Amino acid sequence: RRTKLMRAVEQRYNKPLEKLLPEMYNEQGLPAMAAELGISKGTLWYWLLKYNVSVRRVALGPGESLEIHREN
Repeated sequence: RRTKLMRAVEQRYNKPLEKLLPEMYNEQGLPAMAAELGISKGTLWYWLLKYNVSVRRVALGPGESLEIHREN
């Protein structure tokens, strides 16, 4: 079930939250994303949990790289 606010955000960005949230998080990070969406960080965390968006932080040293595998 989507709230009025969820539907309004989807309508504004013309994307379902399931796709919008991970894209925005990767581009902007949580604080900037919450500010742009006009919601609190707590609400944003709730939405990320609700739509099973897995958030991971990784620190890499000089010369290290990261390989990402997506599950289908």
